Amino acid sequence: MNITRTLRGPIQGALRARFYATTTRQFIPPAQLDDIQPSFKRSARPSQQQDSAEEEDPRTRSLNAPSSPSFYTARPAYYDQVEQIETAIKHARQALKTLQLLPLPEFARASLPPLQPVWKDKDEMSTVFENKMTTSRYRKVLTLLNQLNDYHRIAQTAGCEQLAEGISHVVEFFERGNKDAVLARGKRKAVSLDQHGRSYTFGKRKTSAARVWMIPVQPGAQGITPAIPESATEAESVEELLGLKSEEKTSSLKSEPPASVNVTPSTILVNNIPLAEYFHLPADRERVVRPFKVAGVLGAYNVFVLARGGGTTGQSGAIAHGIAKGLVVHEPNLDTVLRRSKLLRRDPRMVERKKTGMAKARKRYTWVKR
Repeated sequence: MNITRTLRGPIQGALRARFYATTTRQFIPPAQLDDIQPSFKRSARPSQQQDSAEEEDPRTRSLNAPSSPSFYTARPAYYDQVEQIETAIKHARQALKTLQLLPLPEFARASLPPLQPVWKDKDEMSTVFENKMTTSRYRKVLTLLNQLNDYHRIAQTAGCEQLAEGISHVVEFFERGNKDAVLARGKRKAVSLDQHGRSYTFGKRKTSAARVWMIPVQPGAQGITPAIPESATEAESVEELLGLKSEEKTSSLKSEPPASVNVTPSTILVNNIPLAEYFHLPADRERVVRPFKVAGVLGAYNVFVLARGGGTTGQSGAIAHGIAKGLVVHEPNLDTVLRRSKLLRRDPRMVERKKTGMAKARKRYTWVKR
């Protein structure tokens, strides 16, 4: 048994080698087997045999080419859209370079008129790209679109209408349908004068709100002297405007004839009460008159105010805010002066809330040892 086992291996190896190394089997080229039908199939007509041979032979089978180079990626629609945007950027850059509009100096680029786009959000972009848009993909798309929009702005400013129109077709495809409504959200409605020449503005400060009506003083009013005499100082003119005069001045004015009394036609009524009676603190009155002083038009307007909410500080700040906005309506050239003085901007400071476990907003309870 042991000898048989030891000889079985070499004999089988020799027989196996004999089987593969034999010369009795003829070599048949593979090309001669094309027209041979398998023995287990029925014989068919020559035309059917030729058609079946062409269909079944894998070497002659023609494979359909992919629709796009990104067919084998996980997101072919996304990469196709990105490639189209990059191609549009490339063509726009080449056209602008041919027209000698690129590269553009920094000062020239900064002087271009703004062209603010409103791109679709991630959900809408997911529908366009037929794939879920992650934050990184969305940022990449917006970077390419902003670059293309920059080229659109250059072409439109340079007067290249055909190039600008071609770029706009690509840009508008990725913008929102309600672009005009979105851009109009942050814009303020222009305040205009009514038929009587009055302006209506709205001011706020803390929790107070003030509705302000302003109308210029008529220069040709009869029986009225100028609001601010040339010989009067600034302090005296403010006192006359606010109706604040000492008892000595008022008594002396009573003794004089009425023709020599300087009466200012400018009045400021707050809730149908004169300014001097409504605000007892000088700081509040100065806060209301400050826009007139900064603009240099003290005593040139009649003001009627309806103030609601808050205290005297908040209401005086709200009135000053409304007066400053009204002055810009009457005299647009005062916009720069009042804006630099920060009178056209609402004061954002509010009362800080009380915290739990504290006496007030920042005050803490007194620590007691026992």
